[in-house]
Amino acid sequence: MLEEVERWLDRRSWSVADRPMERILAAKRNTKVSVVLPALNEEATVGDIVAVIRRELMSEAVPLVDELVVLDSGSTDRTAEVAAAAGARVVARDAILPRIPAVPGKGEVLWRSLMVTGGDVICFVDADLRDFSADFVTGIVGPLLTDPDVDFVKAMYDRPFGAESDQLASGAVSDQLASGAVSDQLASGKTPGQGGRVTELVARPLLNLHWPQLAGFVQPLGGEYAARRSLLERLPFPVGYGVELGLLVDALHTVGLDALAQVDVGVRKHRHQDERALGRMAAAIYRTAQLRLSRGHLVRPRLTQFERGEEGFTPRTYAVDTEERPPMLDITEYTRRRVA
Repeated sequence: MLEEVERWLDRRSWSVADRPMERILAAKRNTKVSVVLPALNEEATVGDIVAVIRRELMSEAVPLVDELVVLDSGSTDRTAEVAAAAGARVVARDAILPRIPAVPGKGEVLWRSLMVTGGDVICFVDADLRDFSADFVTGIVGPLLTDPDVDFVKAMYDRPFGAESDQLASGAVSDQLASGAVSDQLASGKTPGQGGRVTELVARPLLNLHWPQLAGFVQPLGGEYAARRSLLERLPFPVGYGVELGLLVDALHTVGLDALAQVDVGVRKHRHQDERALGRMAAAIYRTAQLRLSRGHLVRPRLTQFERGEEGFTPRTYAVDTEERPPMLDITEYTRRRVA
């Protein structure tokens, strides 16, 4: 298995610098590309991301992205207003497929996005990124346009935590990326202060133990990835935090390891969550893996955490996501829309 992963890393791990924009645009031809930003209360960052994509990837000179949609997951701030002002088409989660009541969760909005986008290639980008670079889009879309055997592409990146975030996101990293230095650091595990605690403590052990073919993915839970619609519409979507692991594992079983790839796009800066939120995320990811391992039922689909109060520790119990949306091809409204 180790040899298979090493062969995959050699054949299906690239740097964004490996595909110049001229090559990507020449390969695009009639392929339509949609970019989707799932957003919940991201007024501080969503506008800058939209502006960069429109300016650098939707111009007459660089017509890479055909459609830019912000999926608002019930924001109570100015996310929708800011995104629209920056030039995105904003769609409210609850306005899509009203026959099926929406539930909270990132996977829910990603699943519903297939109903309101028309791209042959769908690119997902988290809306909380800071100092956003268009490389996040070109890096993961590029292989889907230039390599017909590739169906699913994840971004990989350095994910600094705390004060190192500003230092590693400096221009020096861009120079290192072009030379492949960042890729070398990631592969060797020498980058300091990595974020992605749930990845390292939960997702990576699960993948290595149960799906060792996927052990080569640097950021298996990363929110930046692109895939062909023809694949996504065949996959079930966990409604919550487990969506990234679920899609990755199901893509492996649907199209095989050689149809999966990853691209080094440099440095990812974003808002980090507290330990309790990470605990809930970890429980949902474990649940997603559990269902794929056995398709059995959960004995206790809840997670109890503790907070210190005036009278000592107080338990707080949260439901763990247990719902998944079926493949979009099973939805009547979607198949009718595709036929039309």
